[in-house]
Amino acid sequence: MKLHNNTIRGVHDALEAIFERGQFADKVIERTLKSNPKWGARDRAFIAETTYEMVRWWRLINYLSPSSNYWDLFGTYWLMQGHELPSWEEFSKLNPAKIKEKYEKLEDPGILESVPEWLYELGKKELGDTWDTELHSLNQEAEVVIRVNTLKTTRERLKNQLLEEGIRTYHVKGYPDALILEERQNIFRSAPFKAGLFEVQDASSQLVAASLAVEPGMRVIDACAGAGGKTLHLAALMENKGKIISMDLEEWKLQQTKLRARRNGIDIIERKVIEGSKTIKRLKDSADRLLLDVPCSGLGVLRRNPDTKWKLSPESIAKVQEAQQEILQSYPSMLKKGGQLVYATCSILPSENEQQVKKFLASEAGKDFELLEEQKVFSHQSGFDGFYIARMIKK
Repeated sequence: MKLHNNTIRGVHDALEAIFERGQFADKVIERTLKSNPKWGARDRAFIAETTYEMVRWWRLINYLSPSSNYWDLFGTYWLMQGHELPSWEEFSKLNPAKIKEKYEKLEDPGILESVPEWLYELGKKELGDTWDTELHSLNQEAEVVIRVNTLKTTRERLKNQLLEEGIRTYHVKGYPDALILEERQNIFRSAPFKAGLFEVQDASSQLVAASLAVEPGMRVIDACAGAGGKTLHLAALMENKGKIISMDLEEWKLQQTKLRARRNGIDIIERKVIEGSKTIKRLKDSADRLLLDVPCSGLGVLRRNPDTKWKLSPESIAKVQEAQQEILQSYPSMLKKGGQLVYATCSILPSENEQQVKKFLASEAGKDFELLEEQKVFSHQSGFDGFYIARMIKK
């Protein structure tokens, strides 16, 4: 593949924003691609893919590179991919043989799998030998998975409609509403998307709403709704009948839910900003089902958000664990007796998952709850994101 100076500089600018200014990779790439309208589809794909992959392997690249200069870092990455470098002045410091020799001698698993040392040790402590296998899987590029909006179409019908637009998909057993793209491409301009026939949502994430066992006509609360991906799935499973209260601390996220619901043809969602404990108290004993898709480290979704591992710290994980238990201690009061609760994270750490549930059930707030089932979804087993899902009933 022929390299171009201006697209490499686009990658440099993106990496600088991510690592030196602490910005989120997806937003940086979106802004970078908009900065030069002359870039064609191939150029844009090169910048996006290269930036994400360099972020994913950042520690390993820095270890192998002769310096932290962005040209050296890019050249090292390019050689790691099995490509040859052009004889440009910018790459003159790079010795492919030395880089290869250094890589072949490397044994440190934290560097090989490119995670911070403290994070490698934490994963090893919590998951043992499973951590190495899972970490390797989480370093693979994520597939694009969509969820069929069953209020408007069926999976087979949507598959055929996408095929008419040159978008090939396939489905996997065990995920009744999911289709996976055969190749990565822009699907947001497609007619089926504009018509609200699907949403982009990882297959593991689709398990969360399904686990809540909702039925049409129920009153459901999605208490950590964010931009509403799981709220929309719940509405489809409820056949757009009943009531869903979509809650979040941030109003701008709930505004996204409003826009997405309109495109999906959903009108049973009531948006509510959590303004404090009073918001929770007003809804006491009111819900048939309660979804707590709580804030977490995001370690289960490193395949699609590789910059997460560079933004985490032991302190940030401890802080999010405090928030998880605070939510478990107060939010379940919104559930009716006989109602069911799902606690979910996109993390794979037991300290964010089964240990949090165990702590809740042993507390005064959780004394009336019973664990019905739990799912520990690992990427190396499923091929999708890592998740944890626990379903409980209020006796």
